[in-house]
Amino acid sequence: MAQVQYYGTGRRKKSTARVRLVPGSGNVKVNGRDAREYFPYETQLLILNQPLAATETEGTYDVLVNVHGGGFTGQAGAIRHGIARALLEADPEYRTTLKRAGFLTRDPRMKERKKYGLKGARRAPQFSKR
Repeated sequence: MAQVQYYGTGRRKKSTARVRLVPGSGNVKVNGRDAREYFPYETQLLILNQPLAATETEGTYDVLVNVHGGGFTGQAGAIRHGIARALLEADPEYRTTLKRAGFLTRDPRMKERKKYGLKGARRAPQFSKR
């Protein structure tokens, strides 16, 4: 018989996370590896567990994630967004909790493009009087 699964896609900066929630014991796998092994900093683990803590569902779902693009912080933010969306699919009652905490909002901040005549997005060439 098919197992119940809830899906959610999360994005932040250049990172995209495809999240699957499966009823289980609370294991978090990122790209086939344990989350503690994948992320170098404890703060990133706290970030991705925030939606589960807010809805008091820690330990009830196994989280299976495929994430690519960006750096570790962007990926952690994308996973948080994906988990929040998957929890919403699992139980629409969580909407007010997740919305109030700001986990359903896609962070719109992106890298600014480089402009012509400048060395970066805003960095101007060094000024010289002579």
